[in-house]
Amino acid sequence: MLYSLPNALSLSRVVMALPCAWAISNGHWIVAGLLFAAAIATDLADGWLARSTRQVTSLGGLFDHASDALFVTVQLGAFAWLDVTPWLLVLLVPASFVQYVLDSDALAGGPLRASRIGRSNGIAYFVLAGFPLYQRALGLPLLPDVVFGWCGWLLVGTTAVSMADRLWAYLHLPGKRLNSRR
Repeated sequence: MLYSLPNALSLSRVVMALPCAWAISNGHWIVAGLLFAAAIATDLADGWLARSTRQVTSLGGLFDHASDALFVTVQLGAFAWLDVTPWLLVLLVPASFVQYVLDSDALAGGPLRASRIGRSNGIAYFVLAGFPLYQRALGLPLLPDVVFGWCGWLLVGTTAVSMADRLWAYLHLPGKRLNSRR
């Protein structure tokens, strides 16, 4: 079902992405914090709502994950602009999402298959964007920005490992080898 409340909730994250990043880039921490919290709330609600109302679709799941990837990439980009997180991570997050979609056969209506490390990375991207945001919004300088930079580089590494792992698994599926003749 293309037009549904769960899909509208996913769409709201797409709509909130740029205003939240603008607020981060311009030091409007309370506004950014509220938008970020709304994005997390809609992410938690859309899947639950889709399951509870029997509106789960492959397209809806793909749109949910795409909305998450777009939202978090834009926020990480805002923090990269402020020299908090590495720009390379801003490039790798959407690349890993595209790979995830393609090797899950999601475009053909197949289910999205997350790896354990990929799922952990997805959560960590939001934590990396949210922690410096909320410590600024709340006026609690718990960690210096250099720590977030290190965490960002760690995520660059785990994202690269996850992408290599998914590529390896994909290439070793029966009938999916590059030199396979069908």
